[in-house]
Amino acid sequence: MRPPTQGKGLIKAVYQRVVDSSTAIVVTAAPLIAAAAVAVSRSWLHDLRPVHLFLWCFLPAAAAIVYLKLRPRAVYLVDYAGFRTPHTCRIPFASFLEHAKQHPALNERSVRFMTRLLERSGLGEDTCLPPAHHYVGTHEYCTLDAARAEFELVAFSAIDDLLAKTGVAPEAIGILIVNCSLFCPVPSLVDMIVNRYKLRGDVRSMQLSGMGCSAGLIAVGLARNLLQVAPHGAHALVVSTETITPNYYLGTERAMLLPNCLFRIGGAAALLSTSPAKARFRLKHVVRTLTGAQDNSYRCVYQEEDAEGHRGINLNKDLMSIAGDSLKANITAIAPLVLPAREQLMFALSFVARKVLNRRVKPYIPDFRTAFEHFCIHAGGRAVIDELQKSLNLSDEQVEASRMTLHRFGNTSSSSLWYELAYMEAKGRMRKGDRVWMIGFGSGFKCNSAAWECIEPAHNADGPWATSIHKYPVDIPDVLKH
Repeated sequence: MRPPTQGKGLIKAVYQRVVDSSTAIVVTAAPLIAAAAVAVSRSWLHDLRPVHLFLWCFLPAAAAIVYLKLRPRAVYLVDYAGFRTPHTCRIPFASFLEHAKQHPALNERSVRFMTRLLERSGLGEDTCLPPAHHYVGTHEYCTLDAARAEFELVAFSAIDDLLAKTGVAPEAIGILIVNCSLFCPVPSLVDMIVNRYKLRGDVRSMQLSGMGCSAGLIAVGLARNLLQVAPHGAHALVVSTETITPNYYLGTERAMLLPNCLFRIGGAAALLSTSPAKARFRLKHVVRTLTGAQDNSYRCVYQEEDAEGHRGINLNKDLMSIAGDSLKANITAIAPLVLPAREQLMFALSFVARKVLNRRVKPYIPDFRTAFEHFCIHAGGRAVIDELQKSLNLSDEQVEASRMTLHRFGNTSSSSLWYELAYMEAKGRMRKGDRVWMIGFGSGFKCNSAAWECIEPAHNADGPWATSIHKYPVDIPDVLKH
């Protein structure tokens, strides 16, 4: 056996010989190529006319200018801020159930159902509800003024934190988008923000309503598109929340009692720009898939009145199956954009095989862990997180942010993704260059996702997790006894 030092010497000698050979080829070929180029140019210059010379120089330059003008601008996340729920809004299970017992329309059977649901929900004892829900006889205090007060508390607090973090003045905001599904007053929510912060008169403002828990990513996609036609360096403010106050269900239908138990107060504000200055993330992709053409998908999350005329949100028993189908459609759309070549090839072969063999081949689920380091799965409920962890073959650590967000804040609708991102940063797990996949589900039925790349991680845990990050992660039992 050759000694290790001799082996290394042999490898070095072979490598040097290859390098020397390559150098010799380049040195020999370069003069020949140059001579050929000179000969060709002489023959061309002999027959070249001025118009040819003009076109030869002008057309490539014009094509380059057109390409630079038409290509999409990069969009960056300057920063984001989540609403810091005050301790005074905390609603332990005992308080929640005690208030429910005082409601005249709820019978003992309904209260037992809500108790079992809360024990298995994955929510903790520190989630929060708006002030109106802390009064006994909750339905009597869920007024229009109380709903406006909740929105102002959540949205203005998040925006104040965001502007303080970024140092951006309100007059620098050229685009404003607010998404809130079930509260749509007059004047609108965007008008409330414009009035509070005295935004300029030409701000492009719009409100998205009725689009469910995935509307936050729809708002991000809309902001990206509007920034393409705005002056370079413009700022877009996106506010995502769900106002709980006016949506307290007063009936006894079990499918409509679920939102009362799961949804909690929360919201987030994000500032996007086409300028990379001070940016913390780069937006790589936004992919939207809608399955609303199918009746069962369209009605699986449906606002309606029960037999007694009480309005609420009906969550269909087929919701998880429909969400799984919607996720598959979204995976099919985003996979070619983010996956490495090997995973794309395996996914494509599986897709073709299923088409040819009439679905007798088990579908190949790509390994998205090769494309992303972090996953933000909408914290819609324990079943949602379980299903996505299984479908995407994720580890417990990769869904930790979603589970802990559900435990600490509950289902905060579209803003839950920002709480999850804040959890990862508060834990110090984000690194420069890390890729993040946000996945949201919403009524319609929609599955939307966004891919981000980290430019500058947060330097501290300041944010919605500032007072509680030291307690997490926690063990969440299958059934919580209280």
